[in-house]
Amino acid sequence: MAAAGFTGGVAEALILGLSTGPVCLAACGPAVTPWLLTQPRGVRQHTWQLALFLAARLAAYLVFACLVWAAGSALLRAWSGRSWVTGAVDLLLALVLVFYAAGWRGFHWRLWRPKQELVRIGESPRLLRGGALALGFLTGVNLCPPFVVAGVQAAGLESLTRALLFFLLFFVGTSVWFVPFVLLGFLRRSENLLLVARITAVLLACWYGYFGVSILLERILYD
Repeated sequence: MAAAGFTGGVAEALILGLSTGPVCLAACGPAVTPWLLTQPRGVRQHTWQLALFLAARLAAYLVFACLVWAAGSALLRAWSGRSWVTGAVDLLLALVLVFYAAGWRGFHWRLWRPKQELVRIGESPRLLRGGALALGFLTGVNLCPPFVVAGVQAAGLESLTRALLFFLLFFVGTSVWFVPFVLLGFLRRSENLLLVARITAVLLACWYGYFGVSILLERILYD
């Protein structure tokens, strides 16, 4: 019976991840796409960046699984509402998009550099690694409906080990849907493409920033 229950939990986590992957893409894809487009061209480069992104996302999943299992569904309800944590995550995600995807550092003078310099924006290894890890972790804890469902399931499991395994398998299922992002490495970089990607990143940063600031102000005014 225990083996059957374990097998059923594994299947449930994988099916949940695979079936809700498109929802995860809809939630995180708009932030990931412009960031990847500003990275150096090449499948190898994009595979490395996506691997770092997913590793940080997995870390966020496992940390959240520990918290949810330890505190139960009460933590999940508090986190998914208009809480301090939700507002802070949205605001941090906005800042990361500006500094890494939009390349805000030095962006004002890079626009005046020759075309070959524009193509090389964001090629610093440190910035690439930091952007991947930051975006992966923050999008991991920025709750979407499938993540909430996984959290509810993990909170009700009988051991922390099973909660961690559930989130690990859920992560495996959702990660399959992110593999096609590697194909962005085939796209030829151009000044116009980089500019569109950066403008998109700034608009998304404004979107996340607006929600983050509004949530934090609400908490300050009404708590």
